[in-house]
Amino acid sequence: MAMAERTVGGVTVVDVTGSITIGAGGAEQLADKVRSLLQQGQKKILVNLAGVAYMDSAGLGELVQAYSTTMRNGGALKLLNATSKLKDLLTITKLATVFDLFDSEAEAVASF
Repeated sequence: MAMAERTVGGVTVVDVTGSITIGAGGAEQLADKVRSLLQQGQKKILVNLAGVAYMDSAGLGELVQAYSTTMRNGGALKLLNATSKLKDLLTITKLATVFDLFDSEAEAVASF
């Protein structure tokens, strides 16, 4: 898994590529990145999942943890470009009602 960070309209966009899975640091990397952004005072976080082909339960757990950590710190974490498989996974686990999901970066940035 690889991540790139950029700022768009005051929102930190984290572009994720690869699989978010247990092992190889994948799931843990995402949570660490979010914690690091929060420590830097960046509270508007948009995770772009367009490049994520697969996420296992550990990856999903880390996403939930990152969301909870962000909320506890007075921030907001939203998801962008989730694949249809990931959207199905979020729907099945009822997490689609927790996360704000967007298909357009402009709409996602404006939602903050």
